[in-house]
Amino acid sequence: MPLDCITYQNSGYFSELIIDYLNQEPKIKELYHRFPTLENFEDQFQEKQQQFPKAHREVLHQALQLQYQKFHTSKETQQNIDSLLSEQTFTITTGHQLNLFTGPLYFLYKIISTINLTQQLKKQYPKQNFVPVYWMATEDHDFDEINHFQFEDKKIQWNRAASGPVGRLSTEDLDKVFTVFSSHLGAGIHANQIRDWFKKAYLEHDNLADATRYLANALFGQHGLIILDGDDKELKTIFAPYVQAELYEQSSFTKTQQSFDLLNDYFIQVNPREINLFYIKDGLRERILFEQDQYRINHTNLVFSREAILEELRAFPERFSPNVILRPLYQEIILPNLCYIGGGGELAYWLELKKVFEHHQIVFPMLLLRNAVLLVSEKQNKKIERLKLSWQELFLKHDELIRLKSKALSNNTFDFDQQRQFLLAQFEDLEKIALKTDASFIGAVKAQAKKQLNGLDHLEQRLYKAEKKLNGEALERISHIHLSLFPNNSLQERVVNFSEFYKEYGEQFIDRLFEELKPLEHQFNIIRL
Repeated sequence: MPLDCITYQNSGYFSELIIDYLNQEPKIKELYHRFPTLENFEDQFQEKQQQFPKAHREVLHQALQLQYQKFHTSKETQQNIDSLLSEQTFTITTGHQLNLFTGPLYFLYKIISTINLTQQLKKQYPKQNFVPVYWMATEDHDFDEINHFQFEDKKIQWNRAASGPVGRLSTEDLDKVFTVFSSHLGAGIHANQIRDWFKKAYLEHDNLADATRYLANALFGQHGLIILDGDDKELKTIFAPYVQAELYEQSSFTKTQQSFDLLNDYFIQVNPREINLFYIKDGLRERILFEQDQYRINHTNLVFSREAILEELRAFPERFSPNVILRPLYQEIILPNLCYIGGGGELAYWLELKKVFEHHQIVFPMLLLRNAVLLVSEKQNKKIERLKLSWQELFLKHDELIRLKSKALSNNTFDFDQQRQFLLAQFEDLEKIALKTDASFIGAVKAQAKKQLNGLDHLEQRLYKAEKKLNGEALERISHIHLSLFPNNSLQERVVNFSEFYKEYGEQFIDRLFEELKPLEHQFNIIRL
């Protein structure tokens, strides 16, 4: 079977904004700085080098040394951390929530895209050094988004009450989740490795941030991945002047909205607040509001004057947490970063933020859509070949695919679209006659036209159902293979956990991803395992 070329643009799974971005449409060029091509990285790192202070490198290096203090650091990662002190070293960054046991597959794809791009850049620009960074979203709070993962159609879920930054959540009750997951894993060398990773990550570390660092380090430490926690006092100290500006000037609200004129034709991913900051402590993460010349912490009794909140910021910068609007700015201030790699939703909100960066005179990074992958087993591939399905067909939504194949399997040549056009033409002629005779007759003509067209739609649905029944066995096989590749009528990578494939293929599975994922090619990777 020939492998159809599935680009991000023709996959059917990306928004109009992301498609226009990938096509570099002129109407949105003001929303980004440079498009991520291999050649454009030279201008990007030269500009970043001039604007990134050496003092920030020293603080970053010290913070990472402390964050890795309790962990085994691979030689490759330690070399990358130390290299950050050099003005010739730059980062490529991706970020992700602290999903239980990595969550859906695309966690791996993000990080492998990031690592592979650094390797590609090292070959292109050997005088510079490029290191991959995984930014842990430790200050997020939406526990319901991260407390589960899917393994072989089973939802493995962590049930507990949760509040405050998720990175600080205790892991004390995850032994129950381990027991459930372990019972589903079964036997085998790869299953035992998965058990070991889960047990060491979540049963031998006190909080979710440390557990996630352990797991990401176990999976990618040998590739030099740097795992960064932004919930850090020293790093927040660098960001403190921008926090003060946000508290006093509230400029990110107006600057973000300036981009909305260019985004009128698209879905707005996130809307800014007047103040885009949270106040955080253990178990607390609430918005900072400015009301009646005072700063109030939402849903609490905490109130600060202008002078008092500035004093709080000086003493406890770690208590001030940027929201989705300001987090990208925080990232680019503390990292010598060139490019952010993310999914379509992430890039959509980054595209709102260029004016914010310009206001603060911070270099806006290049934005790269992460690699997207569909994994296909040998057994599934044989079924696809027997059913004579193309990849273009398989990427259709489920109902659309079944309708298409039902028509293809049918011996009926009746063309309902042709009949609709015929009816419309007839009633248009009747309307012309009505205009020449009695205009009041037009309403009756229109009503009859609608009735006739609705009747034709009903007949088409009846015929479609009859044909589905007639070709039920073949359509059932098509439906089964489609849903096995696109569970819940969604992309596989957004549903299934990596453990399902690691259990079957072991380390060869991850090695294959490293071989296949090419970050700058903008094509959907269909990988036959």
